[in-house]
Order: sequence, then C-alpha cells, then structure tokens
Amino acid sequence: MADDTNPRTESAGQRASFPGWDRTRFGVLAPLGIVVAIAIVCIVVAALLSAHRADDVALDRERQLLARAVGTFGDWSFSRLKNLVESPASVSAEDIEQSPSLVQQRLGSWLGALADHNLVLVLNSQNEIAFSQRGIDPGDAILSKGVFARLQSLADSLRGREPARPAGIRLTRERPGGGVILLNIDGQLAVAAAMLVGNPGGKAETMARPIVIALRLISPRMLVEISSRLQLQDLRMVTSRDKLDDYNSYEFVDDHGRSVARFAWLPQKPGAEIIESLFPFIGIALSGFALLAGLVLRYMRHTAATIEAGENRLRYLALHDALCGLPNRASFTERLETVIADVRRGGQAAAVFCIDLDHFKDVNDTLGHPVGDELIRLVTMRLSRLMRGDDMVARLGGDEFAVITVAGSDHATLEGVAARMISALCAPYSIGGHTIVIGASIGIATIDGINATDGADIMRYADMALYRAKNEGRNRACIYDQAMNADLSLRKAIEQELRETIESGGLKVAYQPVFNASGDKIVGVEALSRWTHPVRGVISPQEFISIAEYSGLIIPLGEFVLRQACLDSLAWPGITVSVNVSPLQFRRLDFVNMVERTLADTGLDPSRLELEITESTLLGNLDSAEEAMLRLKALGVKLALDDFGTGYSSLLYLRRFPFDRLKIDRSFVLAIEKAADAAAIVHAIVSLGRGLGMKVTAEGVETAEQHLFLRAAGVHCMQGYRFGRPMDRADLSARLAVPGTYRSIEGDAKAALAS
Repeated sequence: MADDTNPRTESAGQRASFPGWDRTRFGVLAPLGIVVAIAIVCIVVAALLSAHRADDVALDRERQLLARAVGTFGDWSFSRLKNLVESPASVSAEDIEQSPSLVQQRLGSWLGALADHNLVLVLNSQNEIAFSQRGIDPGDAILSKGVFARLQSLADSLRGREPARPAGIRLTRERPGGGVILLNIDGQLAVAAAMLVGNPGGKAETMARPIVIALRLISPRMLVEISSRLQLQDLRMVTSRDKLDDYNSYEFVDDHGRSVARFAWLPQKPGAEIIESLFPFIGIALSGFALLAGLVLRYMRHTAATIEAGENRLRYLALHDALCGLPNRASFTERLETVIADVRRGGQAAAVFCIDLDHFKDVNDTLGHPVGDELIRLVTMRLSRLMRGDDMVARLGGDEFAVITVAGSDHATLEGVAARMISALCAPYSIGGHTIVIGASIGIATIDGINATDGADIMRYADMALYRAKNEGRNRACIYDQAMNADLSLRKAIEQELRETIESGGLKVAYQPVFNASGDKIVGVEALSRWTHPVRGVISPQEFISIAEYSGLIIPLGEFVLRQACLDSLAWPGITVSVNVSPLQFRRLDFVNMVERTLADTGLDPSRLELEITESTLLGNLDSAEEAMLRLKALGVKLALDDFGTGYSSLLYLRRFPFDRLKIDRSFVLAIEKAADAAAIVHAIVSLGRGLGMKVTAEGVETAEQHLFLRAAGVHCMQGYRFGRPMDRADLSARLAVPGTYRSIEGDAKAALAS
C-alpha cells in the first residue's frame, strides 16, 4: 500500500500542531512587534517634536524679522534726521527762533516731502511747538493730546530732565542727543525720531537747545511691503479684542510693559508636512514605517537645506555692504588674515590699498546723499573692473575702500596699480545731469615674508601711507615706510597744538605788499597766516596749512585770517586786501554767508576785499561753485584766480566764472630769465587776461630784470621779494607812511642795462 503521507506536509502539520509553537511565535513576534511599535511611536513622537520645534523656530524667526523690520524704520528716520541736523546746511537754534521760512526750507520740506515724514516738529526749551509741518496724509489724530505728551516726554528725556525713558520703544541704541520711540496713533503704528539741535554743551545749554522731531506713520501700504518682503501672510495690526485662533502675533511694549502695538499674521508651519505624513504610516505597518522614515529624512534634508540657505544669506548680509554689494570691513578683515597666513607659509607676497575719495563729502553736502550713493556705486564698478581673479575690493565705510592684491611687493608694480586706480576714479562722473569730478588718495602697505604681521598692523601701515598721500596734495598714492610712524606722531602733535593755538588766538597775520607795474605804489596786500610755536619756533605755512586742511582746522583758521585782515585793512584806505580761500572753505554751504557776516561786523567796504581761489577749489560741482561766486560778486567782493596755469582746465574756468584778476604762478616768473617758453607763456597769459577784461598780477618777482620784463608784457601788478617780504601790521603801516621806501624802477632799469 502506497504511503500517501507527505513528509513535508506532515512535518508542517507537526510544527503547526506543536503545542509550544504559538508561544514561540508570540515570544518572537511580540517583542518584535513591540520593538517595531515602540520604534514607530518613537519616530512618530520624534517627528511630532521635530515638527513642533520647526514651527517654533519658524514663528520665532518671523517675530524677529518683524521686530527688525520695524526697527529699520526707526533707524532710517533717525539716520535721515541726524544727517540733516548735523549737516552744515541745517539750521541753528537762532534760525529756529528768527527764520521760520529757513526752518521750512531746510527741515520741513526735506523731512516732510522728500523723506516722506508725516509730521516735522521743532520744540523749544519749554517743549512748546516752535515749528510744525504736516507731511503726507497725516490724519487728524497725529497731534492728539496723548501723542504730543509722549513727544514732550521724549524731549525731556533727551535734555536730561527725566531719568527714565519716555513711554515708548527705543528702537535705536543710546545716542547722545537723540532717540527713537514707537507710538500708536489712532490704531496706526508710528515711528518718532528726535535729536537736539546745536553743538553739545553743559547741562544748562543742553536743556535750552531745541529739539527736532520727525514722525512717520507706518501706513497700510508699508505693511503690505513688509508682508511681501518678509513673507508674512496677511500681516495686520490688531487689538487685544481681535480673535487670533490661526494667527501668530507679536506685541511691541514700552519700558513699563504697556502695549504699544500688536501685529498678527498667518504663520508658516513647516512641521505640518511631518504631521500629514504620519497618518498613512500608522495604517500601513512596516511599509508605512519605511515610508515615514523616508519622508522624515527628506524633510530633515529640506529643513537643513533651508536653514543652511538662511544662514548663508545672513552671512552674506553680515559680510557685504548693503549699498554697493562689496565685501564689508568684517569680510575684508577675514580675507586679510587668510592672505597673511598664506604669505607666512611661503605664498606670494601681497599688498593692501586703502583708498579714500577726495571731495566726496562735498558731493553729499551740495548734491545730496542720493547722488552720493550713486557715486559710490559707480566707484565700485570702476574698481571692480580693475581687479583680477584673486584680488578683493571692499568698502570699509563712507568713502573709504580697500583692496587686497597679490601683485607682489615690488614698489614699481604697486605704484602702477595705484596709478590705474587713480586714473579710473578721477575720470568725470555723470549723475542726474551733474558732471562730478573727484579725486582719490591711496595708502599702500605690503605683505611679504618680512612684513607679514597681523591684519591690524597692516591696516595701520596703509592708513599712515594714506595720511601721507592726503598731506602731499591728495590724488596720489604713497607706500608705507617706517619713517611714517615718526612723521605721523609729529603731525598729530602739531595738529593738536594748532587746534589749541587757534582757540587761544595765537596765530598772527602777515601782509605782503602788492605794487603797481612801476613799482612805486602799493595798491594792495595779501594776507598770510603765520605761526610761531613757543618750543618749535616758526612753523612754515606749507606745513601747518596742510595739517589744517586734512583735519578740518582750515575752517576756523580761514575765518580768523579773513576777519583779522578786514579789521587791519581799515587803517589802510584805498588798499585792496587779498585773502586766500581753501577748497574746504569754499565748498561749505555757509561760506558766502560767513563772508557777508564778516564784512558787516568789521565795516570793511566789500570792494576792497579780494578772495583768491585756486583751480583745485573749483573741482567737483561746477554749478555750485558758479552760484557761490555770483553771490560773492553781488556783495561787491572781487575774485582772483590764483596760481593760474598750473591746472588742467584754466580756460574753461576763465570763460565760465566771473574772475576779476589772474595771478600768474611764480614758477613762470622764476623761469622767465632761463626759458624762452616761460616768457611766451607769460605773454599769452597777460594777453588772455587783458582780452577778458581782467587785471593781471605776477607773483614771485625777485629781480629787476623780471620786473622790467613783466612791466613791458603788460602786467598790472606785482608782488615778491623785490618789493617786500610779508610783514606785520605795524611794519606795513610804517612803510605806507613813507613813500620813499618804494623801489625805483628807473634806477633799477639803468643798473640792469648797464650790467
């Protein structure tokens, strides 16, 4: 009989019917199931926690972005107010009391209309409104009792009357004489920036200074822009009564914990993707577990990529200039340390170029900051085009740039690179219908195996070289050497001593006589500043004038010389007094007003005052220069073009500007007896001046031969050591009183011909 029993089936049946199998299977599967279940729960819990964490991070980031965005409005308003109040074109406390129209022109119009402020206020020392201008759509509640009280509180705080901060949010860091607060005006958020007017003084002066307040409403249109820029969906300003079930919110509170404003928006919830992926996973067992793991991993990678992208963006913003996109000081410092480390390891020598734009401040003062910003961007483009692949150009701030190049340490090579930079930056710029010409001064420090110190030292060396370039006449480059350390220390000491001397009235004014062509009559004098140091002795004008130009001391120095010359010349009737004007003086918006005020105070006839202007003074904005000169002519003041022939565009200046006199540079006069071309140039200048109806004066006349030649050429007036050296007021008065002390051209002519 055949055996129909299947051993495999039997065996299976035996195993199936084995009494301990179910227990074994349970013992194996149960722990496995528990492990899987625990794993699933752990993953689900971990995913839920990650989702919650991601949502919290996203919410916190959104709150920070909103707070930063509102703070930016405060910083923007304060920056505009600060730049305007501290500008030379601003108003003084006296202007506020005496000239409302001037306040309207210089504060109200600019802040209200041009800078989009809704309200511009000036509060006097009693916190009363001295000036008020409404801007764009201010609303009726903008000067409500509560709002004005907060503005008064802010003013008291700035004056030091209240030790506590005013009721509001201070969006900017503490600044002397200024601050920013938030206000809620009839359910609309507003930023109020305030700043004291005038120079700092003692407590009494501070409390008496007026305060300018610029208030700007954050309009619904601005909220839409903030919402779009920050990707905050449905951003709105809400009250405590509004229901915010699905909204995230952020509340601005004052220093006392009181609410100023509350914003709400629909938040981004990246964790929702995790929660949605969990539900199918729970029903699908192991396959769902794997799917969930994949989704979690994908999300984590996406989140990591998002975070990394955000960090990269923040790092970019932290290391680059917002205006021109160049690396900023922090980025430059980081790269500099890397280059120094490479040089120390035997890499190629490198160099740092510190670049400072000459006369950039004048562009900002005369044409406004928007033009200045565009000029910075154009400078950036020109510098970037000069750079090679391994070079780096950065903006350190303001009008200061820096370049790292691996061009080596050879001085000739570095000077060639600097020359190309200067040539590119000095070419005219066309911005908004204005032709702008600026210069560039460059300081260079090499980084080689010997000079591979730290970045701070390299930048200090480059700054020293830049200082030297500025003092040697600007628009040039200098390479650092160790002798600059002592030179800089000496110049700093002289600068401080000069400042003290000007404040104490220790400077003197000397006068060099100007004679008619015959040399027998003094027709004018040129005022020259003189400084005798109690220890250093006589310091040459070439030395301390350049220091004064660089440090800004030329402004009070020039005002002193002008006032003293006007006072002294009252004793010399019929004599014209000439005063040199520095470029820094002339470009100030209040220069003409200062001249007018000085003439009024001293009582000098304006027709007896002659201002000497060099061609470099006119570089920059020709339109502003022409306007200032026309105003001076309207006062009756004479104008002379000094050092004629040494610039590159003299003919343009003669045709455009209303000069009364040309002064031939002494370099041409000294060369008359040595070079035929010099004599030809002098003849040409005299003919040109006479043809344009101008008087011609020759400087640096020292010999009788020069005197005879210049007289024959048609020069109207002469000055130089032949006729007299600079002398003090008493000596000049004595010489004017004795006509016999004048030189006789006839006698000198005979002597010259006899020889």
